[in-house]
Amino acid sequence: MSTNLLAEISRFYGSNNDYVIAGGGNTSFKDGDILYIKGSGTSLAEASPEAFVKMDRRALEKIWGKNYPSSNDEREKAVLADLMAAKMPGEEAKRPSVETMLHDIIPSSYVVHLHPALVNGLTCSQGGEEKLHEIFDAGNFPEEHILSKLLPAIWIPSINPGYILSLEVKKALDEYKSNHNRNCQIIFLQNHGVFVGADSTDEIRQIYTGIITRLETVIKRRPDFSDERRDISDKIKEMEAGLLNTFGGLAFISNKEIKKYIESRESFYPVSSAFTPDHIVYAGSDPLFTSAKNREEFLEDYKNHSEKTGRTPKIIAFEGGGVFGAAGNEKAAKLALELFLDTVKVAVYTESFGGPLFMEKDKIDFINNWEVEAFRSRVAT
Repeated sequence: MSTNLLAEISRFYGSNNDYVIAGGGNTSFKDGDILYIKGSGTSLAEASPEAFVKMDRRALEKIWGKNYPSSNDEREKAVLADLMAAKMPGEEAKRPSVETMLHDIIPSSYVVHLHPALVNGLTCSQGGEEKLHEIFDAGNFPEEHILSKLLPAIWIPSINPGYILSLEVKKALDEYKSNHNRNCQIIFLQNHGVFVGADSTDEIRQIYTGIITRLETVIKRRPDFSDERRDISDKIKEMEAGLLNTFGGLAFISNKEIKKYIESRESFYPVSSAFTPDHIVYAGSDPLFTSAKNREEFLEDYKNHSEKTGRTPKIIAFEGGGVFGAAGNEKAAKLALELFLDTVKVAVYTESFGGPLFMEKDKIDFINNWEVEAFRSRVAT
């Protein structure tokens, strides 16, 4: 059954942190008037055929003809209500991915949306769009290579996820088909990731392998995670006590690459904000960098940072000491660290494409205040 293949490829990519972490990414399969799509916030790594939400594609099609409020909050609530109403009977307890509309309009039978750190090194960089067309030019591949037949890809500038993103992609897909007389199968999204569509899971794998292999040939260096330690040094033991009084869960990490970024406030800049929505959802948009030498100085830095941003930081970096994930429980704290490690990977890869490009403030604010992303965070932790 095709839903078995969908679950299989979901687990294949979901079990590899180089492609997706926690509840990030999504996959889908079309079977006539039914769309099977991953549930919001659920893990690709644990996908089963029963885990996907069955959607009525005829009901989804009607959404395009509706007029929604201009207010972000009101619009997304209304769209979510229509998405929930488009579920097939028996699916009442499930919640479909926020990108359901986008998956439905991509003509391919299978759609796999992932956030590989290598890809986001490109999509979260200053020169991303220019480098995309330079690196992924069909002429760079031999005639028998799958990418030679599928390029050019579409590049979508940074835009809020959900309905507005789906609208933008729909326009781009229609224009692409008009210009190239075929459907587009590869879509790169600035500060987000990549969508790949195909009529078989084997072709999905071939396309992703081609993308990753090509990027591996052009990156300048890889992150160095050697000399990892999870035990806390005496230098910050005192501050750990202060953190334990504030959070229910803590996790700590240090390695060679992290040490480079926490040498100073200036060196911390490439990892000082959010590259993608997933980074915001699980690790927060406002990591705290502190040069505190004692508990009192740290608590003062923590208080000032929280008041300035309006949020408590999930990532706390101590100059020269290491990085804490801090959250309501240990699972969430460890997950925050995993996403911070992904931020480090992306930052390193952006060096090959002009340097880091964080999400814009208004888009960060949108994610921080969006109920959909709060739901994803709760499901995962």
